[in-house]
Amino acid sequence: MAFDEEIIVGREIAPEPERAVLVGIEDSPGASQSAMQELLQLVRAAGASVVDVITQTRSEPDPATYVGKGKLEEIKQSLEANEADMVVFNATLKPAQINNILDVLEKWKVLDRVELILDVFAQHARSREGKLQVELAQLTYLLPRLVGHGKMMSRIGGGRVLGIGVRGPGETKLETDRRRLRRRITHIRRELEEVRSRRNTERTARHRSGLPTISIVGYTNAGKSSLLNALVGSQQVAAHDRLFETLDPTTRRVDLGDGIKALASDTVGFLRNLPPNLIAAFRSTLEEVVEADIIVEVVDASSPEALDQHRASQEIIGELKALDKPYVVALNKWDMVADPESTWQRLKRLPNAVPLSATNGVGLEELRKCLRELVRKRRTVATIRLPYNRLELLDIAHQRGQVLSQEYQPDYVEARVEVDQQMFSKLERFVVAES
Repeated sequence: MAFDEEIIVGREIAPEPERAVLVGIEDSPGASQSAMQELLQLVRAAGASVVDVITQTRSEPDPATYVGKGKLEEIKQSLEANEADMVVFNATLKPAQINNILDVLEKWKVLDRVELILDVFAQHARSREGKLQVELAQLTYLLPRLVGHGKMMSRIGGGRVLGIGVRGPGETKLETDRRRLRRRITHIRRELEEVRSRRNTERTARHRSGLPTISIVGYTNAGKSSLLNALVGSQQVAAHDRLFETLDPTTRRVDLGDGIKALASDTVGFLRNLPPNLIAAFRSTLEEVVEADIIVEVVDASSPEALDQHRASQEIIGELKALDKPYVVALNKWDMVADPESTWQRLKRLPNAVPLSATNGVGLEELRKCLRELVRKRRTVATIRLPYNRLELLDIAHQRGQVLSQEYQPDYVEARVEVDQQMFSKLERFVVAES
């Protein structure tokens, strides 16, 4: 038995995936292949199927319709022939371009790359903060495009679920005027400021613990959550082979070996040309990167786009002004690399590059060793003599660093300790030798 609009899943009836036609331009034939492949993955992550991919070779986008009126007619024919629901452009369309495209593609939804990314984010936001951040980005993007979206919303219907591009605030906010949108944006920003204040309090508490902090960053789906789980030694963090699986920062205590502990956090994945308003909306989350002592960038070493993805991550970290921090590149999925020797020659110049596999543990000890060395560079080794009425400082040194040796004398305890600068300042008056 066939269903036009629905398919049976288990005992439930689920809506049939929306059908999308992808459109992009390239300055030479085949130049946009990787970019279109990434767009295809984003569409699938949003829950749609791709029925056609259309590219056009031209030096620059058409200012009125992005691809030109002739190409729009070709896109229209594809939409009709494939019974598609939407067209997705691999670009950030200007408000005027959206309006002009809708005049030709009057029966279909028209989305650009930014809206698609925001839709995927809307599906993956779990916490109150994550949902607020996504809504802020959506509304900021929507505000100058109200006219075109109002036109598109008036054409969506026919019993089909609204779906991609109109999730989140789409169903309740697109009809509102600019004044109400601005009021909502102001309200969300106030709420996020409160969240930011709470996050700063939590971060201050973590700093008081004296444990070094590690921020795990990288391109989306490179394996950040899997690496955090591997360092922790358990499946504490959801890790799936999907784009943007992690939006909310997760912090866990990890053991780096030789008595060195640290706090490691992973957060939202990066993407080439990540929308600026999205970076701004997630700034409070991305501050985990800014405040970290060490950055671990996870790169999918098995991807032919590994270097491009690394550069995209570097651009965003540079925008956050965090490139001057101690840096390690974890070359993840090394077990899936087809030619390890040539891949290593290509990627070994990346900062403190460590080949590893987060899923099977290969190379994990080498990463821990690299992190231990970076932690120790931030520490001071000193010999101290503590009177017996100040032994609580020795306990704190145990918790926040390492006590390498200790000897009990009649009037004091002499100990050799390795501690961070904050702890060293507390012990400085008892120091008798530094090394």
